[in-house]
Amino acid sequence: MPTQQQIIEHYVQAYNAFDIDSMLRDLHPDIVFENVTQGKVDLKTEGLDAFQQQAETAKMYFSARQQHIVDWTFTNETVIISIDYHGVLAIDLPNGLKAGDILNIQGQSTFTFKGGKIIGIRDSS
Repeated sequence: MPTQQQIIEHYVQAYNAFDIDSMLRDLHPDIVFENVTQGKVDLKTEGLDAFQQQAETAKMYFSARQQHIVDWTFTNETVIISIDYHGVLAIDLPNGLKAGDILNIQGQSTFTFKGGKIIGIRDSS
């Protein structure tokens, strides 16, 4: 059975490669995903189908994206990774960012596990 670290490394590699099917491989059917910006939840999905739909939509926003893990914290069924994120927008966004703009963000992703699968992901920046 893969370790939590191996599962997360696989997930991040699949994310970076825009490989949604591989991202889903280690997710629990009841996965809850939250994106938090400046302390506020601005996106939440519940269940594998909702996660997949959101991931397919988000994939269209970027022509390139890269999460680089810079630190790990392990506590029982929770793992927190600190990340450096680099992305190149593929489309214009309503907030004024334009296609070709580059995003460089530092953040954290908190992964919660149940039965050897990821049941929660909380991305914070």
